[in-house]
Amino acid sequence: MASKRLCEPLSGFLTASRVSRGRAIRPIQWTQARSLTTESPLPAQNLEQVYAEAHLSSTDTKPILQDTFTHLPPPTPATRQPYQPPPNPFLKDATCTLHSFPTLEPIRQISYPGTHLLLPLRRDILHKAVIFEGDRKRQGTASTKWRGDVHGSNRKIRPQKGTGNARLGDKKSPMLRGGGVAFGPKPRDFSTDLPRKIYDLAFRTALSYRYRRGELLIIEGDAEIERTGPGSSRWATQMLKFHGWWGKDQGRSLLVTMEKRTNLSAALQGEGMNKHAVAKKLDDVGVKDILEGERVVIERRALDKMFKDHSKDLSTKVKIIV
Repeated sequence: MASKRLCEPLSGFLTASRVSRGRAIRPIQWTQARSLTTESPLPAQNLEQVYAEAHLSSTDTKPILQDTFTHLPPPTPATRQPYQPPPNPFLKDATCTLHSFPTLEPIRQISYPGTHLLLPLRRDILHKAVIFEGDRKRQGTASTKWRGDVHGSNRKIRPQKGTGNARLGDKKSPMLRGGGVAFGPKPRDFSTDLPRKIYDLAFRTALSYRYRRGELLIIEGDAEIERTGPGSSRWATQMLKFHGWWGKDQGRSLLVTMEKRTNLSAALQGEGMNKHAVAKKLDDVGVKDILEGERVVIERRALDKMFKDHSKDLSTKVKIIV
């Protein structure tokens, strides 16, 4: 019976109410409503009814919609301006004074970028660079003979049992004199790895530390003396003492030259001269050499070459996405 009622035409529900199992079924009233999920517009055939209830015609709504959109400001096209980074207040120039040698008279002033001589002190980077240089200088040539490297017979010295003594193998045992060395060293490489950019930054940080403390002296020209022979060491000693801040009391000075200066090196290698000053080529100077002693005296050409060789981290190009 229920399936038969469901199959009846829909007009029967719209005309009159029916009774099913003692309950009245009201006729279905179809009304137009907007979907809350999709917010779909009303059907076109019901717009006239909506306008009639609002006492408006379909022609009266067109000016309202036109006025609403005509008062809006027209859209302006977006213009992209080129990116201009703000000025960096930390990028300054370091002013240095050139001196003559050996009189150390000031000649003129020059300037270097702040990325070369105005870097902040970074003890962690300097420590890594010093350890890196120390590991590379270790020769690692220590070598010993293990048990298998010693020449001798493999015969057992005495029987295993019956003698009352401890058991013992052949005469190459590490417990016997002339035997091998247990776990002895073999030639190996102690060098460690350090990124090139970190090492270059450590070099310029060490020079910046000397410059900030006023212990960096730049020489114009070649740091060479004309005296040779036995009297050159005495002349160099008097020269160091004459300037006051060169001497044993103030610490040892490091002279960095572009090439090997024969006369200067011979004069500083005399008896007792190592406590006053030491001369080194640019290729033999490391971060530890710059940090040791009290002051660094360097030729201008050597300093320029040092900045050129240790500026790998400054050539990195940072891409800015606008």
